[in-house]
Amino acid sequence: MPSPTRSTANQAIRVLAVAGARPNFMKIAPLMNEFVKRSSHFECILVHTGQHYDKAMSDSFFRDLGIPEPDVNLGVGSGSHAEQTAQVLMKIERLLIERKPDVVLVVGDVNSTLAATLAAVKLHIPVAHVEAGLRSGDREMPEEINRILTDSVSHWLFTTEATAEVNLLREGIPAEKIHFVGNVMIDTLLAHRERALKLDTVERLGLSPQAYAVLTLHRPSNVDSPEHLRRLFEVLERLNTELPVVFPVHPRTAKAIEQTLGGKKPKLKMTSPLGYLDFLRLLADAQMVLTDSGGNPGRNDCVGCRLPYPARQYRATSHRNRGDEYDRRDRSRRDRKSHRKASSIPPKKRAGDLRSGTETRLLASRTSSKETWGISRWWKRLI
Repeated sequence: MPSPTRSTANQAIRVLAVAGARPNFMKIAPLMNEFVKRSSHFECILVHTGQHYDKAMSDSFFRDLGIPEPDVNLGVGSGSHAEQTAQVLMKIERLLIERKPDVVLVVGDVNSTLAATLAAVKLHIPVAHVEAGLRSGDREMPEEINRILTDSVSHWLFTTEATAEVNLLREGIPAEKIHFVGNVMIDTLLAHRERALKLDTVERLGLSPQAYAVLTLHRPSNVDSPEHLRRLFEVLERLNTELPVVFPVHPRTAKAIEQTLGGKKPKLKMTSPLGYLDFLRLLADAQMVLTDSGGNPGRNDCVGCRLPYPARQYRATSHRNRGDEYDRRDRSRRDRKSHRKASSIPPKKRAGDLRSGTETRLLASRTSSKETWGISRWWKRLI
C-alpha cells in the first residue's frame, strides 16, 4: 500500500482534515491530538465545513474536546442534502487547489464527508476515510449512500470493527486498502470521561441520579413526518409520567416542532443542545437512554452508565449492527477485545465495560422486513 507522497523529500506530509458536523468533531479530536504530537512528520490543515452551524453544536464541542481552532471554515450552513453537498464541493475544491495537500482525511458519513472525498479524488488527491465499512443495509438513509460512495473511492479505509472489513471486501475493496484501527470516538470518550463526571449537570437540571431518561431525536425519518413525530411524542409523554425524560433539542427537531406541529412542544423536560461534556455527564446517571443516533449507544456503554436496560435506538436500521448471524453478547465481547487491541490506550486504563447496548435497536412505529427484531416489553407496555 503506497504512503502519501510528500511535496518534497524533507517536507512533512500535508494532511487536510475535514469535519463538518457534531459526530465528526468527536472523531477528529484524537486524530488532531496525534498530528500535533507528530508535527515534524505531518502538517495538518483543519477544515470546518460549517455543516453544523448552531453554536452549541459546533463551537462548544471544539472547546470541550480541545480541538484546535480550524484553519478554514467554509461556512456552508443549512440546506438540503444537495445544497450542502454542492456548497462543500465548490468551496473545498478551491481550497484543495490552493493548499495542495498530500492526502485528504475524512471521518464518518455526513454530507461534508462525501463532498470532500469527491472533490479530492477528482483532483487526484488520495483520501483516507476513518470509520469506513459501516453499513445499515438501508439505502433510504442519506448517510448510507455517503458511506458507500466515500468508501468506493478512498485509498485508505480505517475500520472500527471486524464486520466493517467484511462489508468492504464484499463490495470489492482490495484487502490491502483496509486497516482495522479501533473506534476513535471511544478514545475521545475515555480521554474526557473523568472531566465530564465532575460536572454538576444532573443537579443543574434539577434531576436525581438514576431517576430520569435521556432522549435524543433528530433523524429525518423520525422528525420530518408530522404524524410520525406526533406519535413518538405521545408515547414519550406517557413515559414521562413514570420517568422524567430529558430532551436536549436538536435544531432540526426544534424546527420540525415549530413548523410541522405548530409550535406545540411535547410535555418533556426540554433543554437547549448540550456540549459534549455535559451530555456525557447526563448519560452517566441516566436510568434509560432513547436515541436515534448511531453513536450514543456506544458512548453510553463506555461512559459508565448503570442502565437496567441497554440504550434503545428507535430506528429501523443501524449502521453499527453486526448482522443477525452473531449473538449480541458474543459480538460485544469480541468488540471489547478488538478495541483494546487496536487502540493506543492501554487496557488497564479502560474503566467500564462495552455492554451489548451497542447492538440494541428499538423499533417505533416504522419497521423494516429485513431488520425487524421486535419491540421491547417496555415499548409494548407503553403503546
